[in-house]
Amino acid sequence: MRVIIQRVTKATVTVGEEEISSIGRGLCVLLGVSVEDTQKDADYIVRKILNLRLFEDESGRAWTKSVMDRDFEVLCISQFTLQCVLKGNKPDFHSAMPAELAQPFYSSILENMRTSYKPELIKDGKFGAYMQVQIQNDGPVTVELTSPTGPSDPRQLSKQEKQHQRKEKTRSKGPSESSREKGAVRSRQDPNASSGADGDVSSERET
Repeated sequence: MRVIIQRVTKATVTVGEEEISSIGRGLCVLLGVSVEDTQKDADYIVRKILNLRLFEDESGRAWTKSVMDRDFEVLCISQFTLQCVLKGNKPDFHSAMPAELAQPFYSSILENMRTSYKPELIKDGKFGAYMQVQIQNDGPVTVELTSPTGPSDPRQLSKQEKQHQRKEKTRSKGPSESSREKGAVRSRQDPNASSGADGDVSSERET
């Protein structure tokens, strides 16, 4: 999931000639859902949006208060174009979750945010509509977030699994066995090379 968070003094959403949503001071959140996103991604993003310290405190000290600390508003807007992948100069949106799945998923994110904060302070655009969004960025302050999901490419997962198996195999070997193997490798590479144990024996013979 990719999110653009902007600290604003005000923001509005208009569809056609109708203003459907507006906020005063707070955060305007542009949110793009990918085909890989799960509830874990949603929980992470909601937690970050509500707890990012992008505001000053009552004495003017910057970066100390979150939107919840200051009782400010949040305007969320679904924006699949954040999942854009460029093919040359042409945008490709195959990474975005299909609308029939993204709409309930996005609605659950809003519900989670309202449950975690104050529902009357969480505003929304209109999912799937052609919107005009007016943002008065305060600062300007803009933060980009990406939820920390793991790779879903089967080849990448297979590679990670093999690396994990190699690590487990190395851990299962006793230290003495590992030392013998290293010594054998050195001996094959250089007949004149000796292991640490041979060095100790040679020292004893010289004395």
